Amino acid sequence: MKAPRRRFLRLAVAAAALPAAARIARAQVYPTRPVRLVIGFNAGGAPDVVARLLCQWLSERIGQNFLVENRPGAGGNIAVEAVVRAPADGYTLLQVGSPNFINASLYKDLKFNFLRDIAPVASIGRNPFVMEVTPSFPAKTVAEFIAYAKDNPGQINMTSTGTGNLTHVIGELFKMMAGVDMLHVPGRGEMQAQSDLLAGRAQVMFDPIVSSLGYIRAGQLRALGVTGATRLAALPDVPTVGETVPGFDVTGAIGIGAPQNTPADVIGYLNDKVNAALADPAIKARLVDLGFVPTPMAAAEFGALMAAETETWGKVIQAANIKRE
Repeated sequence: MKAPRRRFLRLAVAAAALPAAARIARAQVYPTRPVRLVIGFNAGGAPDVVARLLCQWLSERIGQNFLVENRPGAGGNIAVEAVVRAPADGYTLLQVGSPNFINASLYKDLKFNFLRDIAPVASIGRNPFVMEVTPSFPAKTVAEFIAYAKDNPGQINMTSTGTGNLTHVIGELFKMMAGVDMLHVPGRGEMQAQSDLLAGRAQVMFDPIVSSLGYIRAGQLRALGVTGATRLAALPDVPTVGETVPGFDVTGAIGIGAPQNTPADVIGYLNDKVNAALADPAIKARLVDLGFVPTPMAAAEFGALMAAETETWGKVIQAANIKRE
């Protein structure tokens, strides 16, 4: 009786292991061809810098090319549409970011539902922004800026990378929490917004640190505060905005998504590899130097963050009555 029972137990264990073994086998043969990481913005910006850094690491470690594909337009929606339409096989990925969370409320005629149609794969990190002004601006601290803005309502031009972009909605949140009135003068993309600020046509901008760090270090722009909860190693002497405006804690989120119904084993494989990249001291140091906070997560955890961020920015858009141009 014991021998048949042992055989039964062995067969049962083997049967239970088959699905896991099949998943591992599929993951081991993936990828067999180049993988595209689609980005909704032009080359050279903060998302592009991070994507190329990650793709280079993945290509070298996995032995298959991970290629960045820039598909700018419609605030990142063109890139999302391209990925939503792609086969759910792990060979077309999307760089997910705060613009996607904002667009869910900003655009009323999207051809997709972001949270439904894009599966979370991995978090890359959080990117605090920096509140920066032209060197000639009289305020040298956030407190001085608020005092000046209250004495000169509507006289400060706040630029951004475009209406409804994260650089804009962060500024709107600051206006509400600090009780100040500023005129929003959007640029057409990051380069024009920074050019307007550098030329003095605008006086303040909430800009990704990765994009403005060089100007700040060169003395061409003055950093008043960083938008996250803690000071950053990249700008150790710059306080947080929250030290003056209690509760102000805003960071962008960046990660990777894939078409819904992408196999779970492929998502698991990619999540493991991205988390391994974030644990690499060289990658971690480079991201920190760029002003990012590496934030590895499980895929489900990143999915919860995507949902929470979508809800948060939806409330800001409604409260500030932000309308797409």
